[in-house]
Amino acid sequence: MTTQLPIEAPSRTARVYEAVRADILAGRLAPGSRLGFAGLVETYKCSIGVIREALQRLAEQGLVTSAPKLGFRVVEISEEDLVDLTDARCEIEVLALKYAIAGGDLGWEGRVVAAHHRLERTPQYDPADPARFSEDWVLAHGEYHQALLDGCTNNRILATATMLRDSAELYRRWSAPLHDRDRDIAGEHRAILDAAVGRDSGRACDLLCTHIRRTTDALLTPPSS
Repeated sequence: MTTQLPIEAPSRTARVYEAVRADILAGRLAPGSRLGFAGLVETYKCSIGVIREALQRLAEQGLVTSAPKLGFRVVEISEEDLVDLTDARCEIEVLALKYAIAGGDLGWEGRVVAAHHRLERTPQYDPADPARFSEDWVLAHGEYHQALLDGCTNNRILATATMLRDSAELYRRWSAPLHDRDRDIAGEHRAILDAAVGRDSGRACDLLCTHIRRTTDALLTPPSS
């Protein structure tokens, strides 16, 4: 069921953009699915102009594609694209972290520590489906990684890194359950935190790149029978 909006909501374009983005990342709008204006207008209770602006913004962020006469669609996912995405994240997201460590202030450190605290205290697996991460943990995980990047003082780099993380979320939502149970994900997060707030840029960046690549390896490796 897609996210509904109150009719009287202010800043309609921004609200619709956030709602469609949330529905894409949560998998309620599937990869490759067509985004017809009529259906979206009915779902989000807004005008065609508002929908068009929201979809154009999502297209700029890589979550939606558009083509003449074909309209808008949720971006497709593939193994080849995941490999390319991972390489891009290890360049851009790591660069954003480097800027954050160099320019982030005490407030940034506090936000990162707080986000990690929430992540560390949130149950990792879904009690109803122990093979998958819990929804609360997924949200806390995203907030922690975004908090790390938010100290980046270069807005262009930060925006690109955030866009790449959004694209990666599609793969986490639509791939088979992660099966690398021997992996200490909590330990990886703690190590990145310690290096970041300790201003050890080289170590923090190496740890983040390894963390990103391990997740991709888990998504691409078939589970053992």
